Amino acid sequence: MPQFRIDPALFDTFPDVLIGVIIARNIQNQGEQVEALTALRAQVESLPGRITGDLIEHPHIAVWRSAYQQFGVKPKKYPSSIENLVRRVLNGYTIGHINTLVDLYNQVSLKYLLPVGGEDLDQTQGDIVLRFAGDSEPAVKLLGEADARPPYAGEVIYTDDLGAICRRWNWKEADRTKLTPETTRAILVLEALPPVNHSLLQTALADLDALVQRYCGAHTTSHILNRDHLSVGLE
Repeated sequence: MPQFRIDPALFDTFPDVLIGVIIARNIQNQGEQVEALTALRAQVESLPGRITGDLIEHPHIAVWRSAYQQFGVKPKKYPSSIENLVRRVLNGYTIGHINTLVDLYNQVSLKYLLPVGGEDLDQTQGDIVLRFAGDSEPAVKLLGEADARPPYAGEVIYTDDLGAICRRWNWKEADRTKLTPETTRAILVLEALPPVNHSLLQTALADLDALVQRYCGAHTTSHILNRDHLSVGLE
């Protein structure tokens, strides 16, 4: 059975990382869900009142800037997914409908200020692994980019047997495995570094799990991985 797993070497640098995982099957991801979009817009509208002071000093943002620096990436040039999403909202950009799964994980990402992402499991091959990139990774075409480029050695990536499916930990996902209206099997991932603790991640994970069941009719299982629980099956 294919697995999602974390390379133990990641914990040498990030000993307290927690990864929330939802495996969703029998997903109905076509069309717009008005209630889900309304909830997303509510999170967008409330966000400016929840962010005080300099965004980069917010604990949920600062920790990812520090993590990026630890694996050799400039966060100003390559912001984490949560910093990018929050900054877009604060700058007045609309977070519009993409598909229901993405709407739901954006809602939860903004609500809890956590990086959240997802991949279409029917477009992955073999195990999915969260690890440091090696010296000769295959080139990958990322969402919105015209050319395929390989990850840099030492950056954190999600990868399958064919190559990276997300670069710079949560910066940008591969076009190959993106969630689409046709997605029927998916993995959704929520990421936490201190000061985010197990309790907050568990609450966010349960929230997203319930939303995916409600609005996508999916059958789901959820898990939290850490240094003592490194893998979970994808079936």
